[in-house]
Parts: sequence; C-alpha cells; structure tokens
Amino acid sequence: MRPLIGIPPRLRERGRENGGLELGTAVVAALDAAGADAVIVPPQADPQLLAARLDGLLLPGGGDFLPAQSYPAAVVFDPVAPRQQSFDTALLAASLERELPVLAICYGMQLLALHCGGRLHYDLPTDLPGASPHRLGSGRHALRIEAGSALARALGDAQGPVNSRHHQAVADPGSARVAATAPDGVIEAIELARGFAIGVQWHPEDLDGAQRQSLFGAFVAACAARRGNGA
Repeated sequence: MRPLIGIPPRLRERGRENGGLELGTAVVAALDAAGADAVIVPPQADPQLLAARLDGLLLPGGGDFLPAQSYPAAVVFDPVAPRQQSFDTALLAASLERELPVLAICYGMQLLALHCGGRLHYDLPTDLPGASPHRLGSGRHALRIEAGSALARALGDAQGPVNSRHHQAVADPGSARVAATAPDGVIEAIELARGFAIGVQWHPEDLDGAQRQSLFGAFVAACAARRGNGA
C-alpha cells in the first residue's frame, strides 16, 4: 500500500461559524507522483490519534506568524488563524513523537523552528535590511547546502536555484540545524538530527523537474520505509 501523508490545509475563519480551507493542488500532485496518498487533516480534536494513523506529515505554506512587538505600518501581515496554529503545533509535536517523517514547507519550516525553540524574522526588510529581496514571485536564487546534511542526500544532484516568495524567515533554528542558506545568509532549510524531518523555505512543489522529484521522492521513501517496518 502507498504511504498515507497528512496535510493540514490553511484555515480561513469568517465569523463564528463560517470559514473555509485552502490547499494548493501542486503539493498533492507532487506526493501522488512520488507514490503517496494525501489526506487533508483540518483542525480537529485529537492530533495524537491522527498522527497514529499517518505514515508522514507534510506541513505546507500558510499565513504569517504575528510578532509581539510593533512593526512599521507599511508592513502587512497575513496572519495564520490561531486555531490553525494551535492544531498544527500539536500535530507536528505528535508526529515527531511518533518519529513520523516530516516535510515542512515555508510556514511549515517556520513552525518546525518554533517547535525546536527557535526564533523568527517577522519581516525580512525590517529585521535584516541588508538581506536580498526574497519576495521574487517567479524569480529564483541560489542555495548553499550543507555537505553531509539530510537535505543534501535527499536532493542529490538536484541542488539548483529555488523559488522565493516569503518575507518571514527563521532567525534561529533552536535545536534543529541549518541545512541550507541563501547567498545573503538567510536560512533556507533546517533539519532535525534524527529521522527524516526537513524544513525548506522555498516551495518545491512549484518547481519543475529533478529537484521536486528528488525531495518529494526522498520524503515518500522515508514514509514508505516506516510503513513497511510496521512502526
């Protein structure tokens, strides 16, 4: 059987009762092409029970984390719903406790860093005025990948430029380790020392060709191996 990967979609709250869920189709298509089945897991009561039924967790891109301090009025935040953040935090913790493989993308990488006791840049132009632009739309920038990292093994030879469309980033990965940086030093990937738990700041599901296939393929292979071991 193909491994079952849980994906929490973005929750858009509208009033007390009405709301909606958002998830781009590209990430589901990338998992399907790599040989996995995706199941959407919106906020609900028992993250521990959900984690027990999954073979892996994919945390996709999402909203912004809100800073405690004030920022210039020109900085616009698109905040993640508190209920979403609380659920995602609990589901991530439950998944890592069960040693499920985790692939965390953009917002997901930042959540992984916070789980590890890290800190964020809440707005790169404000917090790191010397950084290069990272809201490039369809643009690309190079990566500096740490030799010997799990990310380097996952990507193999597919270590080309990546897309970039974020204004928040990881400032300190906490107990995680840095796996890649942009040329300006902004952290672009983190990973845990144990198991398969990789966070990337870019959106590999939107890249064509070898890099998407390599990263999603390595993630799904880790999920399949865990399923095959009966863990």
